Parts: sequence; structure tokens; C-alpha cells
Amino acid sequence: MIAAPLLVFDFDGVLVDGMREYWWSARRAALALRPERELPELAPAGFAQLRPLIHKGWEMVLAALELSRSTLDLSAYLNNYRGQTQAALERWQLSPERLQQALETLRSEAILQDPLAWRALHQPYPGVPERLQRLQSEGSDWLVLTTKGGAFAKELLAGYGLTAKAVYGHEQGSKPEVLLRLSQGASPLWFVEDRRPTLEAVRHTAGLEAVRCFLVSWGYLGPGDRDGLPSGIQLLKPEQFEQPLAGWP
Repeated sequence: MIAAPLLVFDFDGVLVDGMREYWWSARRAALALRPERELPELAPAGFAQLRPLIHKGWEMVLAALELSRSTLDLSAYLNNYRGQTQAALERWQLSPERLQQALETLRSEAILQDPLAWRALHQPYPGVPERLQRLQSEGSDWLVLTTKGGAFAKELLAGYGLTAKAVYGHEQGSKPEVLLRLSQGASPLWFVEDRRPTLEAVRHTAGLEAVRCFLVSWGYLGPGDRDGLPSGIQLLKPEQFEQPLAGWP
């Protein structure tokens, strides 16, 4: 008998649309670090363009700081994200650790002060909570693997009445590292993500060759992310996600 898969879901961009919260928190964390800067209440278009490239929370705080510069060359930022990110760290004289701490402090305070308002900045994608609840009846466990802090993801899941088998935040290591640990179990792994570079990194990690990888079509995808997917990565559309697992691509 074939063992049921263990489904591993990324959080933001797969289960939940947190774009409003991203800017809300990134803006406030950026201003806490550099109160002399000015940033709009509503996310500028450049933030949405950068979001598919952002991997970790500290990067979005840094992006907010960069968007406060009138001389920012957004095209250069988009075309050389890694190089421009390193240059920005040097420009602002900030470390990833300090940026991450500012973000997590801001979020922790927001949850303590008004948890309902903070949750309201997030929106689960249509049908996702219901589909996750049905997974249990299909005999498949699911967990969350996110670059968000694990406590924040658990807080949101609880607000939707959902309980994952486990929640792994950035504190537990990189996604390939966590998947390698999970691969020691008896269940085959299915990894569902909206960031193509992350899936490609998984495909190139020794020991993860058997992991089935899915790129969701509804997440924070950049231009061309759906095109020419390499072997081992399948595009998952909402109508397929709704089907029993046997109907997934």
C-alpha cells in the first residue's frame, strides 16, 4: 500500500494573501529604524513588483527603506535583486538580523495590542481553509513551512480555525534544510510553494529528489514564473487544488 503524502505548504502566497500586512509591517519597521524617512500609508506599486523576489522578512523592511529614496532605480533593483539588496544593506548600515528583529518586534506588539486588527490585514485565499479541513478526511496530514516567524503563522491559522500537524518558521532553518529532516519520515513529501527559486533550490538539493514540487498559480509570482517549468515542478491551479490528491498534476 502506498503511503499517503505529507503535504508541506508555504504560508504567504499559498494559504494566505498577506500583501496588506507586508506593507503595513514593513513600513512601520522601516520607520522605527529610520524615523526621519517618509513612506506612504498605501503600498507603492514598486513594493508589489518587488514582492515576488523577496524571500525573507528582513528583505521587505529593507525594500521599504529603499522605496523611501527619491533616487531609487527600481528597474535596476528588479533586474539585479541580490546585488541591489547587498548594496542597500551597506547604504543603510543595517544587518539582516537587525531588520528581522525590528519586523518581529513590530508584529509582536501589533498582535498584543489588537490581534483582530492584525489578523484582518491577511486574507486566506478563496476555498483554502475548507480544502485544508478536507485533507484530514482524505487521510493526509499537512504542515506549514514558512520564512515568516512560526508564532505569527500559528496565530493566523488559529484565527481561521486551522491546526497544522506542525508549523516551521524561519527559526528552524532554510526550507531545503527542514525538508531534508522531514524526508527521514515514512511519508512521501509534497511541497507547495509560490516562489519558483525556492522550488528550484529544493530540486537541486541532494536528498530531496523524491519530493514532489508544486508552484501555485495564485501566489506572488513574477513575470514568466509559470513559463518553462523544469522537470519535477508542476503548476498547481485552483481547480486542481480543489480536487482529491489523486487528481493533482
